[in-house]
Amino acid sequence: MIEKINRLKEEVECATAATPEAVEELRIKYLSKKGALNALMADFRNVPAESKREVGQKLNELKTFVTEKINGLKEQLSAGSDLEAASIDLTRTATPFPTGSRHPLSIVKNDIIDIFSRMGFTIAEGPEIEDDWHVFSSLNFPPDHPARDMQDTFFVTRTPVDVLLRTHTSSVQTRVMEKTQPPIRIVCPGRVYRNEAISARAHCFFHQVEGLYIDRNVSFADLKQVLLTFAKEMFGPETKIRLRPSFFPFTEPSAEMDISCDICGGKGCAFCKGTGWVEILGCGMVDPNVLRSCGIDPEVYTGYAFGMGIERITNLKYKVKDLRMFSENDVRFLEEFESAR
Repeated sequence: MIEKINRLKEEVECATAATPEAVEELRIKYLSKKGALNALMADFRNVPAESKREVGQKLNELKTFVTEKINGLKEQLSAGSDLEAASIDLTRTATPFPTGSRHPLSIVKNDIIDIFSRMGFTIAEGPEIEDDWHVFSSLNFPPDHPARDMQDTFFVTRTPVDVLLRTHTSSVQTRVMEKTQPPIRIVCPGRVYRNEAISARAHCFFHQVEGLYIDRNVSFADLKQVLLTFAKEMFGPETKIRLRPSFFPFTEPSAEMDISCDICGGKGCAFCKGTGWVEILGCGMVDPNVLRSCGIDPEVYTGYAFGMGIERITNLKYKVKDLRMFSENDVRFLEEFESAR
């Protein structure tokens, strides 16, 4: 009898179960009324009287062991189920969901804003649908200036006043100057529109960031140092700049700024057309007529302004040759900038 008890104990000790159903089968096999343990209890009556005490103790120990074994298997399965449930993130989507990436123009715009913000400039914004005064007249454009022609400007209405889609974000500068007394230090990012044929190098809409600083004793040297700092921050510490004389109605003197080509290091290549320089922006000292038209005394205050196309900067930074790619929303193109998020 003791030998049967030991064999059954060894059998139970080796028993395993991977599912609750398997555990229940073990319970029925060993602990039910027709189970192996009850069969041994039935045989107990045949044990000699002198051995009943020893065999009875072994049977009780076996029953306790089998019961603990079955309960232990149940607890193991329950703990595993709870752990699996805890590892499930119920907020996740049922299928993989691509997060996408930021648009390259947004990446570069934010970089530009961040650089000038660290130099004390704040952001100013204005409407894209503007009147003639803020886009042209207040900025010293003569009445017969070519920029007012229908070929360059999208006019909404011509009477009683000209209403148009702004051709530059300089209109934001005039709105700020009308309402704010110096010192003024702002950058104006935004979309602008011009009536041009769409091609790899031109589009009917694009994006600009313009800057304005007005205070006492502002000089051209201040402008040059700010633009040099910007160029080094945007394109690398080895970047050089040069300023070439130019003309803009709202600045005097005016200049266009080139940076050393970062592809050839200024030695000359196809990208910079062999010159070693690439134009990136226009700038100059604010014309006294502009200050006067906005209610600022040019005898007391001076200032500088600059403006750049975000598409142009993006082209230089990421070597994008076709402007149309920025507005076609081709996912394959946009995925190339995923690492820049």
